[in-house]
Amino acid sequence: MAENTKIEWANHTFNPWYGCQRVGPGCDNCYAEGWAKRSGLVEWGSGAERHRTRDSYWRKPLTWNANAERQGIRYRVFSASLADVFDNAVPASWRADLFQLIERTPHLDWLLVTKRVGNVAAMMAEVAQRLFWLDLLDEPRLPSNVWLGITVVNQQEADRDIPKLLSLPAAIRFLSMEPLLGPVKLTDIPVPTKDGASPARINALRTMDDMLRPRIDWVITGGESGPGSRPMHPEWAQSLRDQCEAEGVPFLFKQWGEWVPMMGHAEGVPVNGKKHTFPDGTIMGRAGKSAAGRLLNGIEHNGFPEAS
Repeated sequence: MAENTKIEWANHTFNPWYGCQRVGPGCDNCYAEGWAKRSGLVEWGSGAERHRTRDSYWRKPLTWNANAERQGIRYRVFSASLADVFDNAVPASWRADLFQLIERTPHLDWLLVTKRVGNVAAMMAEVAQRLFWLDLLDEPRLPSNVWLGITVVNQQEADRDIPKLLSLPAAIRFLSMEPLLGPVKLTDIPVPTKDGASPARINALRTMDDMLRPRIDWVITGGESGPGSRPMHPEWAQSLRDQCEAEGVPFLFKQWGEWVPMMGHAEGVPVNGKKHTFPDGTIMGRAGKSAAGRLLNGIEHNGFPEAS
């Protein structure tokens, strides 16, 4: 909830409301659910009521916007770290209020990360109706200062959700691949065909020469942290880095999480004795998030797409 954030890829976080529920394997050790249990401010899970934040808190982005305008820069705002903007359980009026705030803060780039990308088109149509955005009623789209991201933790989620993301009009489309739970090939994604034939396969990181097909503009990846965290194989992250470099797509390696490889990176990094061995023999040691750091093959990767 803090005005400033320690998240490497944002300047601020903004939670218009709290609450969510598990929808996939990436949610198994959700930090937001843990926060909810510790704080006691909101229940978590199916049927739990979402909790809207205070009006005074909603005014903070207006201050950030004024500061950004005065300095001639843009701030990146992550919304929402403790919820999902496109959650079915959230009142539609709250979502309309959020997008009205986004419209009032043109010097902020709003990074919306969702696990419910299938809801976006219909919900944006409803937002357009509620806000009388007449130019968007026939063809709903996201405001130009919104970067739309989806969570992808394995190949199954990539194949299912990336085509949905690419179908949505957004200034920037990105992937939050954290926690990364398996290898993912972004250069061979199946896209359903209208005639029901076998799916076409595309490189989601490459724009067609005629510029008619969008691509993924940014990839963030990292391992899991916190209690019960699962180790990330080094090759999973290295492969994503290499795929992005080959296509000129910005890549940001956020963290190793709790676990680091015992060879190479982890030399000199203290571990607490807990180890995990992958089937190929790669050994990971549990070192803790701070000690593990965010160097991939000795390099800090901080790629960003160009702002709107």
